[in-house]
Amino acid sequence: MLTREQLSKLEKELKAGKEQIVSRFKDSGHFGMDVTYPFNSTGELSSYDNHPGDEGTELYEREKDLALYEHEREHLHDIEHALSLIEKGTYGRCEVCGKEIPYERLSVLPTATTCSEHSSTVSVSKDRPIEEEVLTPPFGRFELDENDENVAYDSEDAYQDVERYGNSETPQDLAVPPLSYSQMYMEYEEPLGYVEDYENYAATDITGKEVTVYPTIEHEKYEELLDEEGIMTSFGDLPPAEKEPYTEDD
Repeated sequence: MLTREQLSKLEKELKAGKEQIVSRFKDSGHFGMDVTYPFNSTGELSSYDNHPGDEGTELYEREKDLALYEHEREHLHDIEHALSLIEKGTYGRCEVCGKEIPYERLSVLPTATTCSEHSSTVSVSKDRPIEEEVLTPPFGRFELDENDENVAYDSEDAYQDVERYGNSETPQDLAVPPLSYSQMYMEYEEPLGYVEDYENYAATDITGKEVTVYPTIEHEKYEELLDEEGIMTSFGDLPPAEKEPYTEDD
């Protein structure tokens, strides 16, 4: 059982903690929660011309303020609850089993209202948000790339189609700067509508003749590969040497 001296000391600590939290709320405007977001907190009338990265920074700061506010608010609630138990004369006893809470525990955590056996922090919940069933892994159950036989249009393809119109990244944001902005989106080299690489830049008429080559980055890479291997092709920069499309240069 707590002595009067111990109880008085713990009560002073609780009241001092309450005064500190109330003072912080007053000085910080409840950690910025008294100011509306986003316009009053950023001081701007519109965020239309702001870079998405700047908007992300403002959002992060707002989320941090909210987390600090909720943490202090919960702590204040615990302090007020402990003070109410002191007034009732039940402070120092576990609210679950009724056993006395050791002074050693209360001296470290004056807001404790249960013994260590019934503390809510003993077990860590392994429950996960239900949204993760859809969102994890990236694109969730709507990503079909793991299935080699599936070529259907999935959520990743939808994201790529949107990202082709632009994103918040610029070439200097990447470790290896791309050659053009068309290479800024995810898996830009993924073949779409063709199987072999040369089908991306070579075309023929309905009879398979009159080969036309469209200048692309893939075509340049292909020509460089042919030069390195000493192979000639019936289309592109190298003239054909045989009837077959590819022949080794003896």
